[in-house]
Amino acid sequence: MGRYFGTDGFRGNANENLTADHAYKTGRFLGWYYGELKRKVGKQENARVVIGKDTRRSSYMFEYALCAGLTASGADACIMHVTPTPSVAYIARVDGFDCGIMISASHNPYHDNGIKLINGNGEKMDEETISLLEDYLDGNLTLFGQKITEVPFAVGDKIGCTVDYVAGRNRYIGYLISLGMYSFRGKKVGLDCANGSARHVAKAVFDALGATTFVINDEPNGVNINKDAGSTHIEGLQKFVVEKGLDVGFAFDGDADRCLCVDEKGNLINGDQIMYLYARYMKERGKLLNNTVVTTIMSNFGLYKALDELNIDYAKTKVGDKYVYEYMQKNACRIGGEQSGHIIFSKYASTGDGILTSIKVMEVMLAKKLPLSELVKDCVMYPQTLVNVRVKDKQTAKDDKLVQQAVKKVEEELGTSGRILVRESGTEPVIRVMVEAEDKNTCDTMVDRVVEVIKKQGHQA
Repeated sequence: MGRYFGTDGFRGNANENLTADHAYKTGRFLGWYYGELKRKVGKQENARVVIGKDTRRSSYMFEYALCAGLTASGADACIMHVTPTPSVAYIARVDGFDCGIMISASHNPYHDNGIKLINGNGEKMDEETISLLEDYLDGNLTLFGQKITEVPFAVGDKIGCTVDYVAGRNRYIGYLISLGMYSFRGKKVGLDCANGSARHVAKAVFDALGATTFVINDEPNGVNINKDAGSTHIEGLQKFVVEKGLDVGFAFDGDADRCLCVDEKGNLINGDQIMYLYARYMKERGKLLNNTVVTTIMSNFGLYKALDELNIDYAKTKVGDKYVYEYMQKNACRIGGEQSGHIIFSKYASTGDGILTSIKVMEVMLAKKLPLSELVKDCVMYPQTLVNVRVKDKQTAKDDKLVQQAVKKVEEELGTSGRILVRESGTEPVIRVMVEAEDKNTCDTMVDRVVEVIKKQGHQA
């Protein structure tokens, strides 16, 4: 990971460790850099950057700061307003933008925010460009054969402009609708928009495809994004689906790049189970290229056991949809993702897309004429306990000898009947301790033992 940018952008508490000045300087660099790349190949035109945001109060501040920096450096900033992250990736690719920026901290609470960078192909920005930006933020940039402490301001008619680009969001909605293979007529669907980016898109798509939609958590006020709502608080949708007698429910996170499901009985269907049901559906139709599902090391034993039964291969990457996508691209794989609900359908998108995922789950239900509970019954999840410990320093906590000894002891006791995984979060000052075993009590006990050592050693923040 970089000095500022982690696995999913530059994250932090708004105006504490991620400030409006950071956003302004990010805009200044990107506007100038992409303009220079064009000039070096003889194109005398402004760089074009598309920007989206979620519903956090601070997202508006960061949007204006980014626009100020971009236009001051001679770039045109096209603003999609409140919109899902995957819509920015889609529009960056199909409308020929130099890059895209999404302002969001995804599933985090409202006081956090983030800047996600997307290249002109709709993919996460390459590490080389991010490293140059970080050098500029540190006042230590050397580029094009010279040391640059400040990039030049555009003047006169070279100053950039801002453009209302809500049409881009509408085009994304149209694209999603076009992917619906079946009419949703007669299906009662619950949508939990997390008081975030899905609110302008999810219902419009499901209504257009004929579903009878029931929406919750679609009244953002700047501070309620993800609060007791969405994919991180699925219990609200579970209750809602049962009470309303719905066929299925879909819960998105703050920027709608992930989706978890609730079946007609109110059971949670996680990202591993979604990958299972769609991979099985693809294999049955001869569409599962390379016969492989791309997972992360956090995926459940139950998924691998179920895939083995179907003779479907799987790969394991580091945690982060960025790494999943990179593997998929290199190996021409069609489906991959994370247990948390970041699912990538590489034929249709270059990033995780929660609303696309919900459409694909509906497709399998309708094609197979089966309820969601039936589609996942052969993919049984092993019990799993995950505890996040907020720490002063992630690396120090993880490298502590007593912590490592506690982890090793758990590994020895679990043997081949389970596993423990201790890793640093890529987006928060958090150590994640996860244990998977044949029963929940074992999971809880083993996690508690390691967490207690982390706390006793004084690492907890």
